[in-house]
Amino acid sequence: MRLNGKRILITGGASGLGLASAERCLQEGASVVIADLAASHGAQEAKRLDGEYSGRCLFLPVDVTSSAEVDDLVANTVSELGGLDGVFNNAGIGGLSAAVDYPDDDYMRVIDINLNGVFRVARASLRQMYRQGSGSVVNCASILGVFGQSNAAAYSAAKGGVVNLTRTLALESAEKTVRVNAIGPGYIDTPLLQDLDDELRQGLIDLHPLKRLGRPEEIANAFVFLVSDEASFITGTTLMVDGGFTAGKS
Repeated sequence: MRLNGKRILITGGASGLGLASAERCLQEGASVVIADLAASHGAQEAKRLDGEYSGRCLFLPVDVTSSAEVDDLVANTVSELGGLDGVFNNAGIGGLSAAVDYPDDDYMRVIDINLNGVFRVARASLRQMYRQGSGSVVNCASILGVFGQSNAAAYSAAKGGVVNLTRTLALESAEKTVRVNAIGPGYIDTPLLQDLDDELRQGLIDLHPLKRLGRPEEIANAFVFLVSDEASFITGTTLMVDGGFTAGKS
């Protein structure tokens, strides 16, 4: 198994990309902490996975806008699992509005969760990994971290920040033998997109040269690769998992 014995923390793990990644990690032999808001379905999903994969999955609540909660999350993960080998820094929200109409509070909330939250989780995780002398952090960026899109000022700004934050953290962490990378998903077929009408959905499909949306397990596969020893010489990169979305853009 590619992650046998590894101890993995996944934020935003109660659904979507995070939940798919948790299951793939368990399949590959890891122990996993699913972290998400207390009001999420994280506890029941962790219980389900715990039953399916020999009791190697548990849920811990966190709000990534709180440094204290994030620090406690990492400390409790280490207490429960005995260490921390990998992190999928995946908690995030959307947010659509023309820039001229974007209220301050809404804009800052997207930034605080999608960028500052990534920083808080990375900071706490790296402190632990430095003590261990090993580890791998994978941040969730986006195609919109590389290219802009109308009506996504906050999201694009946050994800662009994640891309460059990843590079900076990778440089700082290299001498500690800790790796930091990011994943840049295209549009992924999650329940959120299932609410779109057929025309909007097809429009998103057409943006991808492979002519389909991504699947959550395809992001999970990329995470498993980046957090595994197979990616031992990869750090500071953003792996685009986007069906070719960014290939024809410059």
